[in-house]
This record gives sequence, C-alpha cells and structure tokens, in this order.
Amino acid sequence: MSRINRPARVGLITDQTGALSFMGIANVNVAKMITDDINARGGLLGHPIELYVEDSATDDDVAHTAAARLVREADVDVVVGGIYSSTRQAIKRPVVDEAGKLYLYPEQYEGQESHPLIFCTGPVPAQQVEPFIPWLMQETGARTFYLPSADYIWPHVLNKNVRDVVTSRGGEIVGEEYFPLDHTDYARVVADIMASGADVVFNTIVPPGLTPFLAQLNDAGFTARGGQIVCTYFDENFLNLVPAEHVEGLYGCLDYYRDVRDPFSVELLNRYDARYPGSAMFTAGSACSGTYRALKLWEAAVTEAGSLDQDEVIAALDHASISEGPGGPAAMVPGQHHVRMNMYIARSEGGTFTVVKNLGCIDPQEPVVTTA
Repeated sequence: MSRINRPARVGLITDQTGALSFMGIANVNVAKMITDDINARGGLLGHPIELYVEDSATDDDVAHTAAARLVREADVDVVVGGIYSSTRQAIKRPVVDEAGKLYLYPEQYEGQESHPLIFCTGPVPAQQVEPFIPWLMQETGARTFYLPSADYIWPHVLNKNVRDVVTSRGGEIVGEEYFPLDHTDYARVVADIMASGADVVFNTIVPPGLTPFLAQLNDAGFTARGGQIVCTYFDENFLNLVPAEHVEGLYGCLDYYRDVRDPFSVELLNRYDARYPGSAMFTAGSACSGTYRALKLWEAAVTEAGSLDQDEVIAALDHASISEGPGGPAAMVPGQHHVRMNMYIARSEGGTFTVVKNLGCIDPQEPVVTTA
C-alpha cells in the first residue's frame, strides 16, 4: 500500500555543457524518457515523478553548487549523476555529508565508494579489468602494457588493478604516466610508448586531452606496427570525437554496447533513437546505462517500500533488481551497494563497436558497506 501524498522528486546532475556535454545530454535524455514512462503509467505509487535537472558543466565547483541547490531548494528525494570521480566527490559533500540524502552514482568508475547513502550502478574494475585483460592477453598474445593516464583517482586505482592482473599472468608494465586533465601535448609520452615496444596502450586519458593523444599516437604509427589500444570507458559517443582510423581496432569492456541484440536492449535503443535522434546516443561509457539502472532500481525500491521514507527505500534498494535493462538484467548485491550485471568486450571496427565477447553476468566484488 502506498504511503505517500506528494510527487517523488528526483534530482539529476550531469554535464550538459563543458568537455563532457556529449555524455551529459544523453544522460538527461535517458532520465526524461524513464520518468515520462513512469508518469504515463500513473506515476510512482499513484503520484507523478518531478525531475529536476542541473548542469554540472564538467566543473566540480559547478557540480557542488548544483547539488546543494537540489537538496536545499528543490528538496529532492534522491540525487542521480556525476561522471568524473572528482565530480562524484563534489556532489557527495552537499548531498550526502551535509543533507544526508540518498545519492546514486551511475558511471563506470574505480570502485571503493562505500557509504550507507551511496549506491553505484556502473561497472567497477572487477567487472572490467579482471575479466578483460586475461582475455586480451590470450587472444592477442600481448605481454607488455603502457599506461598513459589522467591524473585523478579513477586512473590511479584502475591502473593498480591492471598492473596486478598483467603481472600475475607473466606480463609487464613498461610505462605509467599521469597528466593534468587539460594536457594536450603528448609528443614525449608517445615517443616513449613507441620506444618501449609496448604491445598494449591501456588509456585512461580523458577529454579534452583524449583527442590529441589518440591523434598523436596514430601519427606515430602505434597501431600500424601492430599495437593494441585499450580504453575501457570508450563507447559509441566517444567515437564521434575522433576520426575512425585513430581508434580502429580499439578494445573496450562495458556493460552495454549498441551492438548488444537481446530483444529488450534493441527495443529500448529503438525507442531512444526515435525520441532523441542525433549525436547524443544511448551508450554505456557515457553513463546512460547506469542512469537507466539507477532510476529503475530506485523505482523498484520505492515501490517495494510503498513509501518515500529514505530508510525504507534504502533497505529495499539494497536488494533491488530489474529483470530487463540495457545489456540485460541487473541486481544490487546485498550489502555492497553495487550492481551485478552483464559485461561485454567490444572492438572498434569502421567507426562503430562490434561485440566480440559476452562475458555474462559478473559480480562487482566490492566490500560490504558498514552502517556504523
């Protein structure tokens, strides 16, 4: 039985302007599509969902201010959003630490976020690096890896996972370097990559530095000499940023690609494309799939709780599941605040991604969240 007498209020923060606007616009589209679908079916527990959207502008200070506005002025029941891990921390301060509100983070990231009020709905290293790197080493014979990276928490933690997996299988990390997010001149590190003879470049450089790095790596002839580029966050929206030849053969590992052909994923993609034609595509690395899961798992939790009471919703969210979603079903692993989901390896071919391996359903293997 429903025990609410007002609309549910959802706050979304994402980059509608700035370096990651091509990602954020798609996330807004997904949130609008889901909330419109729920409202068209009579709302949540008999009341409409009100969606409040804020632009984080690829600027953590802007994200912090936007998050504070959502909890102080709109008094939302839940906040969804953030792309960079630093943005997650900027949102966390006013939403979680100060207001004590529920926060759902939808992007693939480095893992290790552990807080009673935070649930994460994108993949983590145990779902990306740990199944993918052994497959890559076996399929391509790669043994030496170079790790060019942006200098923030996600690349540092992800690279540690890469190092552990590669070295445990007899491989070697031949280079690991970190650059500011706005760095654009990669001539020296590209020369080092070529001199090292690395089989694989495992890239965690992000926009705006991503495009010049890939261009300079291509001009140096890295892939022409047989090198493999790996970028676990790279999706179809990122393919719009670079010439196809700069990423031909690039491997990624995500929870969804547009090439995934199960009936629900196909139907969802067709509905999205019909409603939002254009360059802001429904993808995984851009957090669309995680945004979809966040909102649908929260809907399931509120429905089970029959209430917007935060403690009751959190208790239900801890084991919430959806039988259908982009890439397949998904479920919170009780106690971990992270999602068990299907994972896929894909390869860039002719300007699009082709799924080359369905890894099946993989657990996040995150620590149990303590409530004390």
